[in-house]
Amino acid sequence: MSAAEVDLDELARAAGAGDRYALDALLTAVRPDVLRLCARFLPNREDAEEACQDTLLALARGIASFEGRSSLRTWLHRVTANRARSTYQALRRRAGTEAAGVPLPDRPDPRRTSVVAGTRLDLLDGLEAIGPDLAEPVALRDVLELPYREIAALLGVPEGTVKSRIHEGRRRLRTRLTDREPESDGDSPNRSH
Repeated sequence: MSAAEVDLDELARAAGAGDRYALDALLTAVRPDVLRLCARFLPNREDAEEACQDTLLALARGIASFEGRSSLRTWLHRVTANRARSTYQALRRRAGTEAAGVPLPDRPDPRRTSVVAGTRLDLLDGLEAIGPDLAEPVALRDVLELPYREIAALLGVPEGTVKSRIHEGRRRLRTRLTDREPESDGDSPNRSH
């Protein structure tokens, strides 16, 4: 464990005990990492910043509930993943409301969206579709790159259960994402399941 993690864990304990200065220092220290993690989910900087602010607010409100079963960074990864997904869902609802009844397109407009951004949006839609029990471990492993052991500690389930949920989540995501891809030149991929 690095000195930075020890300092963050100490700040988290002090903030959880009500020390406002420790909370301010903690929020300042983790903000760059939180923003970077949110940007892994959300393709647009403004959306990532919104998710970052939402995550920091959740951290400030929930720091007293941090139990220390894992490092603060690991716990923060979970909060960040959940808040980034929630921000995306809220943005979709807002866009749907602003469109005055016009449904959102199923796929991003490639003329205005990069391949990377479109892929992230497809991933977020896919994670929403497979449900939180599968989406959370997949996001923690594949987007935020947490080890299975840390995910198991965060979720309070055995490591084997985490691996099983990730396997099933990936399977469902793969099916969803490949079923949405347009077929080109009449070549249809073999989809026998």
